[in-house]
Amino acid sequence: MTTPSGAQSPHPCDVDAFLQRPLVARVVTINSVGAPTVRPVWFLWERGVLWWITGSYAVMAKHLKRDPRTCVVVDTCDLERMEFLQVTMHGRAGMAPFDPVLARRKLRRYLGDDETAWHPDFRHYADDARLVRFTPDRTVVQDLSRTMG
Repeated sequence: MTTPSGAQSPHPCDVDAFLQRPLVARVVTINSVGAPTVRPVWFLWERGVLWWITGSYAVMAKHLKRDPRTCVVVDTCDLERMEFLQVTMHGRAGMAPFDPVLARRKLRRYLGDDETAWHPDFRHYADDARLVRFTPDRTVVQDLSRTMG
C-alpha cells in the first residue's frame, strides 16, 4: 500500500479506515491474579486513540487502575467478501473524564443518528460513567484475505 506522500505503508490495509467501521474490539486487561481478562467493547478511533465507555461498576476499571497494560484486537471475518483483517494493538489504557459528546459520536457509529430510536440504556449514562483512553505503542496489522484464494 502506498501513502499519499508516495512512501510505502508499513501496513497491508488502511488501518484508520478499518477502525472507522462499527466493529467490536476485544480488550485484554490483567486481572488481580495476573491473568488476562477479555471483554468486547464498542469503540471510537480518533487521531490515534481508541476510546470506549466504562464505569466504576465494571471490573475493567479496577484492572486498569492496578495495571494499565492493555492489548486490543479488532478483526473481521467476512466470508461473503473473503476479507480477513486483523489489527492488534499493545499499549496502556487509563480512565478519562466522561465526555458526552465523544460518547454520542461513538454510539452513533453503532446505533445510528436517531437517538430517540436507541434503547434507553444507551440514551442515559450512569452517574459514574467514564471513558477509557487507549493509545497504542505497537500495532500489528494482518490481511489474511490474500492467503485465502
